[in-house]
Amino acid sequence: MVECNIMQRIFDIFFSLAGIFLLLPLFIPISILLSCTGEREVFYRQNRIGHKGRDFYVLKFATMLKNSPSIGTGTITLKNDKRVLPVGKILRKTKLNELPQLINILKGDMSIIGPRPLTKETFNAYKKETQKIIKNIRPGLSGAGSIVFRNEEIFLEKSEDSVFFYNNTIAPYKGDLEVWYANNNNLVNYFTLIFLTFYTVLFGNNKLFWYFFPHAPRPSGLLKEMF
Repeated sequence: MVECNIMQRIFDIFFSLAGIFLLLPLFIPISILLSCTGEREVFYRQNRIGHKGRDFYVLKFATMLKNSPSIGTGTITLKNDKRVLPVGKILRKTKLNELPQLINILKGDMSIIGPRPLTKETFNAYKKETQKIIKNIRPGLSGAGSIVFRNEEIFLEKSEDSVFFYNNTIAPYKGDLEVWYANNNNLVNYFTLIFLTFYTVLFGNNKLFWYFFPHAPRPSGLLKEMF
C-alpha cells in the first residue's frame, strides 16, 4: 500500500504539471473572461475536509455568486441553480471549473483520483465509519463517486427536499462508493478511473463504470430507479 501511494503521488505530480502546462491556453482566456463578467471573480476558494481530516482550501474557477453558500440550498448545487452565473454554467457543464485543482494536486492537498473533497456540512452527511475510512486517502479531482454521480444536480432537482434527499439517499451510496475505492486503491484502478473520467465527461455516460467494476456497490431503492 505504501509503495502504491508513493507511485500514485509520482503520477499525480507528473499529470498535474503536464495538465497545467498543456491547459495554460485555456486558463488564460477563462481567467480574462471571468474577470470581465459576473462578479469579476476569477478563482473561488472553499474550505474542504482533506487527508487525515485536515482542512485545506480547494481551488475552482468562480461559477456562482460570492455568497452562494448562504443562499438557497447552501453547498448543494441544483440543476439550473439560479446562483450559478452565465459563464459559470458552461464551465460547470464541461467541468472546466475544476481545472485549478491541478494546483491542489501539485501541492499534495489532492490526488488525481480519490473521494471528492467535501465541505464539513456535506462530509458530515456520511456515516462516522465512512468518514474514518475516507480520511485515510487523499481526496481526488475525480473518483468513483464523481463518475457515478456525474449528473448529481439532475437527481437533486427531481426531489422535493434536495438537502434531505442528498443527506439521506445520495450521501450514503456515494460514501459506499468512496469506501470501496479506498479499500481497492491500486494503480490499475487509479488509471481505469482516469480513463472513465475522460469518457464520462466527453460522452456523459457513466454505464462503463459497472462494466469495469462489476463488484462495486450498486444503487438500490429509489436511486436504482433514477439511474
